[in-house]
This record gives sequence, structure tokens and C-alpha cells, in this order.
Amino acid sequence: MSDEISPRRTAMDTIRDAVQGATARTVFGEPVTQGETTVIPVARVTARGGAGGGAGGTAATAAGTGTGSGAGFSLSAEPAGVFVVTGDKVDWRPALDLNKVILGGQLIGIAALLTVRAMIKARRS
Repeated sequence: MSDEISPRRTAMDTIRDAVQGATARTVFGEPVTQGETTVIPVARVTARGGAGGGAGGTAATAAGTGTGSGAGFSLSAEPAGVFVVTGDKVDWRPALDLNKVILGGQLIGIAALLTVRAMIKARRS
């Protein structure tokens, strides 16, 4: 076996390391304490990956023309909220994604305008 590192092995190692690294420490941030209150940040972590392969049959392998491989990986994190611990009481405070709120409001506004327009057209007919 050669000491050379194959690109496919390196990609698979990277994917495996990233998936194994998505532990509770990735999701739960370092707690912050002030007085009797501790805040624990929480993130939503999503990992996706895929890999491919290939060959070219016996003739292509003999000619040195058959090959193939590929891999892809995505890891994303977004804030989910915080746990607020005060004494024996634990509260969950979800994170507000203002972009989603604004987009939702815009979609409702567009739907309302289209509905009013359709009602006005129906009355004219």
C-alpha cells in the first residue's frame, strides 16, 4: 500500500470528523453566569453530506481511463434560543428570527392584496 493520501479518503475523513464533531458542545454554548442567573445558549446544527463514485468497466480500467469520485458536505448552525437558569427554575427563551417574521408578514400582505383584488373583479362582473 502506498503512503500517498487519496483525495477520496481525505474527503471521507473530513466528513466523518465533522459529523463526529457535532456533539452537545456544538449545540450548547458555554454557560454565562451573573449573580444567581446562568444563561446557556442553544444552536440548531444541521449537517448534510453525500458522496459518489465511479468506474469504467474492465476495458476502461485496463486503459487507465475509468475513474470517478466526488463528495460534498454542508454544516450550518443558527441560534435556537437560550435556557435561563435561576435557582431551581429553568426557562426556555426561543430566538426570534426577524427575517422570517418579516417574510411571513410580506407573504400575508401579498395574499391579502390578491384576495381583495379578486373580490373587486368579481363584484364588477
